[in-house]
Amino acid sequence: MSNRCRLPDILKTDDGKERRVGVEIELSGLGYEDLVSLSAKLLGGTGKSVARYVSEVETELGDFTIELDSDPIKDLDLADERLPESVRELGGQAMSVIDAAAEKIVPLEIVSPPLAFSNLERIETLCDELRRAGALGSREALYYAFGLQLNPELPDLRATTLVRYLRAFAALYEWLKARHQIDFSRKLTSYIEPWSSTYIDLLISEDYAPDMEQLMRDYLHYNPTRNKALDLLPLFAHLNSDLLAEYVEDERIKSRPTLHYRLPDCDIDNPDWHFSTVWNDWIVLEQLVANADDLSKLVTEFRNSRKLSLHNLTHSWLDTSDQWLRSGNYV
Repeated sequence: MSNRCRLPDILKTDDGKERRVGVEIELSGLGYEDLVSLSAKLLGGTGKSVARYVSEVETELGDFTIELDSDPIKDLDLADERLPESVRELGGQAMSVIDAAAEKIVPLEIVSPPLAFSNLERIETLCDELRRAGALGSREALYYAFGLQLNPELPDLRATTLVRYLRAFAALYEWLKARHQIDFSRKLTSYIEPWSSTYIDLLISEDYAPDMEQLMRDYLHYNPTRNKALDLLPLFAHLNSDLLAEYVEDERIKSRPTLHYRLPDCDIDNPDWHFSTVWNDWIVLEQLVANADDLSKLVTEFRNSRKLSLHNLTHSWLDTSDQWLRSGNYV
């Protein structure tokens, strides 16, 4: 079978190594132990318990982490004297009830190690096989709102490069959101908010050419939160943790030289949904970033679309951007 996951033109970092991406998959429908066992089998690895509701699957690609995505339940200790005595006396019975309820409501999460872009077919196969085994995604219940998150490594850490990525994402946000057909449950959450409109106007202005410190300060002034469709806080923690701490303090932020793409949901039980579909839409953005002339033209059109005019009142940016990408053979 040919590779379903496309590769970008800019495949290597500026030090000559293939770019990598971390993948986070939220799902339900399978018990925790079953998910660990099946993932180990599908990935050709060995599972081992690390903590309550946290396991690692050791593979040739690195260690995958499988966990229940809820710190309070992972850390629960029924011997804790702060709990009511009636609960502590139930012991294992109470824990079994809590576990059963948690696995119905709280997502299980598979977190990959940093993977070379060329190895993403393994994630495609993993998702397809988990669906066949009964994995459920966002549309199964109103309260699910499960995500598929990507952490793509940047080609380099120059401010000019990051500005190109940010401009491309701002221009493509509506298109990407429509392509992913975000489930209603996820639309209700605050996890995938767009950037501040005022920030977008600054970002796409013709003369915007900040150094990295100014870029960080501009972004953090308008978007001091993790809850954005494209979250830059892990990258900023890697670049300048002291500056980040002036605006945001959150122990959940993990330092890494990547973007944190949080927009897609995980519709894993839908036979028409595939990991590669989500990834290949991201590659459209990558290809646009790699083509400076096209990016400049699209950003100019996006800037003009935000002005008050009769044309903009009667034409949606979603339709305009979709037509533009199709005419340029990006999709």
